[in-house]
Amino acid sequence: MEDHRQKVKDQILHVLKMRGSQTAVGLAEALHVSPMAVRQHLQSLQAEGVVTYQAEKRPMGRPVKRWRLTEQAGSRFPDSHADLMVDLLTGIEAVFGAAGLERLMAERSRRQTQHYRDRLACLTPRPDWQTQVRAIAQLRTQEGYMAEVIDQADAALLLVENHCPIYAAAKTCQGLCRAELEMFRTVLGSDVSVERVEHLVQGDRRCAYRVVGKGDRLRP
Repeated sequence: MEDHRQKVKDQILHVLKMRGSQTAVGLAEALHVSPMAVRQHLQSLQAEGVVTYQAEKRPMGRPVKRWRLTEQAGSRFPDSHADLMVDLLTGIEAVFGAAGLERLMAERSRRQTQHYRDRLACLTPRPDWQTQVRAIAQLRTQEGYMAEVIDQADAALLLVENHCPIYAAAKTCQGLCRAELEMFRTVLGSDVSVERVEHLVQGDRRCAYRVVGKGDRLRP
């Protein structure tokens, strides 16, 4: 029974991570459990400090609680050894200076770009840019980014990363975020536009990239 309760609590955290703030009823519908059970789990999670809520006023009736994750909830998701990464980056900059840290970021970006290119090269037949974006999302999910692709009305795709496993390091070294944006642009090529439209480090709930073929962007 305890394992089942923990499983449902983990599922609640996952939905909040992927979809943002939710009502208890919305969570119950997503997880196919009763609203009463969800509320009990939310109270438990609130006591643990990993969820909180904001009352949302409605035109009629009582305000509705919209539940969301707290910053403390980040510890429930992969962090790629956050403390170690921060210490290493701080130490590298202290010993080798800003230029040395930049060289490290450049080498990491080069290796990451080559890795993604190699993985995409395995796709047959030769994929269009949309297929490549979806493949990149799968790779990012394997790396802990909880990524997904959302179709947009204007023929663009939104590459969404609902979690950042290197968030602590990214806050310390902004070059990591710049390098990842440039990596996407390099891998997808000059015929595809990639722009970051949401940024976790800047206070958004997630990171999101608007991706569109430059030819498609010109269509009416």
